[in-house]
Amino acid sequence: MNIFKKIKNDFCNVGRNDPALHSKFELFFNYPGLWALFYHRIAHSLYSRGLRFIPRFISGFSRLITTVDIHPAAQIGERVFIDHGAGVVIGETAIIGDDVVIYQQVTLGGVSTSVGKRHPTVGDRVVIGAGAKVLGNITLGDDAKIGANSVVVKNVPCCATAIGVPARILACEKSGDNLSHHVLPDVNKEIFHYLIKRIAVLEETIKTGDANLMEKEDHELEEIYATFIKSM
Repeated sequence: MNIFKKIKNDFCNVGRNDPALHSKFELFFNYPGLWALFYHRIAHSLYSRGLRFIPRFISGFSRLITTVDIHPAAQIGERVFIDHGAGVVIGETAIIGDDVVIYQQVTLGGVSTSVGKRHPTVGDRVVIGAGAKVLGNITLGDDAKIGANSVVVKNVPCCATAIGVPARILACEKSGDNLSHHVLPDVNKEIFHYLIKRIAVLEETIKTGDANLMEKEDHELEEIYATFIKSM
């Protein structure tokens, strides 16, 4: 697909991802992520032809007016949406698939100064929550979700959700809503709930001397524990 078709798709894609868009006029003033992609498309096209100074100049100008830092060598697919844009950083060897949604303060960065592939590869339809840091030559599988403020340093399978610092991989479950990245299991909450309930039952059993009390409570405890295991 040529650069002009990609740019057209970028502009059309905003309406599909942001219900806050009420007129095309707003595209020119309220979507720095869109304009960062616009400048990147141009810079990347020139960079791919062997030019270096002009693409880097375009990238620097884009960063100045959009606060989005995208290296001109980064490969970005079609219909990518950078929401709000502020503070987004995409490194030189990063590869981003199609229909990806990236929120503000996201970093697709490296953990090495060695030459070669050192930035993430992002699959199709991935959602990366606000403030997330995805570091190193790792892969985010298709339809994966990265929770807000998570730090991802390992591969994330297709359809999985990664949350936490460092990020933990949760059970794979494909969702029909790509923007539901706020629905995240709280692993710590589930295990503490289980432990507190278990201690309370033990204390009550010791206090009353009723050995049957444990058996009566086992069903509820098993449900709580099952919720914890599912979260993991």
